[in-house]
Amino acid sequence: MDRLFSIDGMIGVAVTGLTCEMVMQAGRALVLALSKKLQHRLTVCVGRDTRLSSDILENALVAGICSAGADVVKLGVLPSAAVAYITKSSNADAGVMISASHHSYEMNGLKFFSGAGYRISDDIEDEIEDAVCVHPEKIKIVSHDLVGRITAAQNAEWDYLRHLIKQGKYDFTGMRAVIDCANGCASQAAEKLYSALGVKCFMLNNKPDGMNINNRCGVMHTGLMARIIKEKRADIGLVFDGDAGKCLAITENGDIIDGDQIMSIISLHYKREVKLKKETVVITDMSNLGFKHFAALNDIKVITSKPGEKCIYEKLLDGGYILGGEQNGKIFLPELSTTADGLLTGIQILDALKASGKKLSELASSMEKYPQVMINVAILPQYKELWKNNPHITDLIEKRQYGLGDDGRIFVREAGAEPLIRVMVEGKSFEKINQYAIEISDKIKEQTSLTPVLSSGK
Repeated sequence: MDRLFSIDGMIGVAVTGLTCEMVMQAGRALVLALSKKLQHRLTVCVGRDTRLSSDILENALVAGICSAGADVVKLGVLPSAAVAYITKSSNADAGVMISASHHSYEMNGLKFFSGAGYRISDDIEDEIEDAVCVHPEKIKIVSHDLVGRITAAQNAEWDYLRHLIKQGKYDFTGMRAVIDCANGCASQAAEKLYSALGVKCFMLNNKPDGMNINNRCGVMHTGLMARIIKEKRADIGLVFDGDAGKCLAITENGDIIDGDQIMSIISLHYKREVKLKKETVVITDMSNLGFKHFAALNDIKVITSKPGEKCIYEKLLDGGYILGGEQNGKIFLPELSTTADGLLTGIQILDALKASGKKLSELASSMEKYPQVMINVAILPQYKELWKNNPHITDLIEKRQYGLGDDGRIFVREAGAEPLIRVMVEGKSFEKINQYAIEISDKIKEQTSLTPVLSSGK
């Protein structure tokens, strides 16, 4: 692992990449960082997903936290959003979710939450990384009566589900939904939640065995849903990822509704209910251009953020807005949750669907989704940042942007800490944007002497 933290927390191949020793040290470093700010004995809530490695990493994490002198409340298998909620509602000092979200079972990760339920600050992340990777001598362990105590929470899942149910006067009686739990954290919680709200549920991939999380199911694999939705005569399909942070929807016709389209549905619903504060939605640089056109047609203002939960929440909280999200299905509702919550997103979609009296395909049609092509181009590390000053690359980007006009855009950026450039081209004509994306990526390859490693089409 080149850097401990990515945009979505710590993540790596479980045990061999994200090692038990590293996780234990991260737990100790978390206590060290928080102890500088909080002058009392700390309590940390710990939850996990269903993958095989989560048990062993939980043991390592808990040992690290307790050996540094903090107490642990083990929450068991829960969605990430439940860990954030219980951390806040129980007045704990921090929460940690053991999960690699949409990744396959051999991966795992840690997501850290503050006592307020939000993702921990960059400053705390930097302190953890410094203590684990650079100055491990800073980490101190305790003994005897100073070690932390471990307790297991009772009814944590039901506490979280009751919280969701009480947030509105929801009644979805008569609605039929196919629900794909990705063999992850939603496997038990989703059916309990939506059934309690009156939904007739048809459950898929809700029998985790430690290795089938996200395996040909969940948000990365929605292909089977179309057939099953039609067989069950369902009104909607809801699809989650491993930690139930993301949610995608499927129409009664089997078409996928991504995060941008979900925001269009929820924002119109909120606007009709006079709940869309400042009539504004926060999206990211990578959101589909079709959302901006949808927003303009419906007198909805758009604020653009960099990708990533912390960046989006900063925009939401600073501006007092109540809806934001990403194309991948992470939807942020700061008045209702401190983090992305796929189960909550599902409730909001169902509420909009019920209130409209329309079919989901009709609601989704309010936003015209533009085709997008993205190509990832690996570059030599020495070209990081320098490619932006290469006129062969920048002139071509400018020329192709001019060729798209107002009906398209080109977005080229580096992929975080990796020596990788993401080329995204979007517009009404797939043939044109595909051609432009290939031309730009080839030019970058030519100028940086490496080959494109991944591409995606419509």
